[in-house]
Amino acid sequence: MKQTFIPFVLFLLVGILYGQEKNTTSSLKTKKIQIVDSITVQQISNELPTTVVATKTKDTLVFALEDLKRARKVDSLWLQELYKSELFEDVYGTVTNQSYEAVEYEELPTELLKERLAKLNDRTPFNVEYNPSLESVIKHYLKNRRRTMGRLMALSDYYFPMFEETLDKHNLPLELKYLAIVESALNPRAKSRVGATGLWQFMYNTGKIYGLEVSSYVDERSDPLLATEAASQYLKSLYNSLGDWDLALAAYNSGPGNVAKALRRAGGYTNYWNIRHHLPRETAGYLPAFLATMYIFEYAKEHGFTSEGPAIPYVATDTLHVKRMITLEQVAKITNVDLEELQFLNPSYKLDIIPFVEDENYVLRLPLDAVGKFVANEDAVYAFAEKEFNDREKPLPEFFEESSSVQYRVRSGDYLGRIAEKYGVTVSQIKRWNGLRSNRLKVGQRLTIHTRKTASSGSVTQTKASVKGEVEMYTVRSGDSLWSISQKFPGVTVQNIKKWNDISGTKLKPGMKLRVSQG
Repeated sequence: MKQTFIPFVLFLLVGILYGQEKNTTSSLKTKKIQIVDSITVQQISNELPTTVVATKTKDTLVFALEDLKRARKVDSLWLQELYKSELFEDVYGTVTNQSYEAVEYEELPTELLKERLAKLNDRTPFNVEYNPSLESVIKHYLKNRRRTMGRLMALSDYYFPMFEETLDKHNLPLELKYLAIVESALNPRAKSRVGATGLWQFMYNTGKIYGLEVSSYVDERSDPLLATEAASQYLKSLYNSLGDWDLALAAYNSGPGNVAKALRRAGGYTNYWNIRHHLPRETAGYLPAFLATMYIFEYAKEHGFTSEGPAIPYVATDTLHVKRMITLEQVAKITNVDLEELQFLNPSYKLDIIPFVEDENYVLRLPLDAVGKFVANEDAVYAFAEKEFNDREKPLPEFFEESSSVQYRVRSGDYLGRIAEKYGVTVSQIKRWNGLRSNRLKVGQRLTIHTRKTASSGSVTQTKASVKGEVEMYTVRSGDSLWSISQKFPGVTVQNIKKWNDISGTKLKPGMKLRVSQG
């Protein structure tokens, strides 16, 4: 995996933007972590930037890190959009079940649409010609999918500069950036019903051909940079073979073999619109979806779309090579960057763990201001991570000698993560046991869950961290985190606290009451 560097001029521009914050009084956010035994406060303090203060209180090391206002304005709701399946399912379902019935939309008269499509056709190598089917798709999107398109525009502000850089390097049409919207709804962890994964929806074998490796820890199909490079190479090869961008896109979706069969069945016709009825149903709706998306993005202002975009642009991030295994949660504790933000910037790590493997260059992408904090304290960061790994609970020999299954009925508000946590299994296991292709559930749906039993009691084993006796409550104080609270109660983990209090995120408010025992 190649490390990327921000051009010097862009770096200066970003520095000027962030430099404006230096003249104001920055708020300090305090984060507590358990001190690493072999490292003293003085040793760490000597390496800290002047904006960082380290003090020791008993067994706790307190970091006070400068919190730049501009860098922390990332809307948490916007970050979470990336990990919701609804955008991807919405786009995927629309393409697969495309309808071409006439749609009434007075704001866009047919003659005006023809005029705009003609202008668009003049500046793109794609055949953007008016036909009633394309008009139907465009008006359907404008009338029924405005919220979806608005959210996609916000995501595009982060991804499109990245796409355009790679497409330009390969001398490909920049409009191909819209293909990622049709493919994945700009979700780097999106997975289709047939297993295609990532922003550009590579199947396992096709990804391998173009250098995208998949392991237990890493899926490079979900790496935005690597996947965009692979998609550019694949699209270029398809165009070189077919000589037509419309057909190249059809082949990207369903494979060159299906396009070749459609051409044969069409009896000499080669225009996409003339062979469309010979293509698979999903591919038949693919190019109309692409052209409709292109039109709406190119004429977004005219249709009243405005994007607030990401507070941290792509050029305001940088990468560093990982020298030892580390988790995103550990990075979040050290740098004061929200875990959700780290997941957004590093989507290829399937378990939120960055492994260290000889001859592999795995990288961590961070906001610019956090890169300095990490590098300045690199030895302490890795020592802290190593200690956490060593302190993990080891398997007990008497655990789980036999297994059984239960039938779970989905209730309102349920999602796979909550159900998996309830039974101590993983989301992927539940999906595999029940043949699920997506994360969507229906109220009343029955799921088979395979639980484990102990040989002695035959009952479902509770986590070792369960505290017997009366329920104990804890009042959240300023500066507390789920991790720091868990450290106050022996045997209690972050997952325990989240489960006992039905918490899905990590943010706490002072005064909040939390259960810290199961009772």
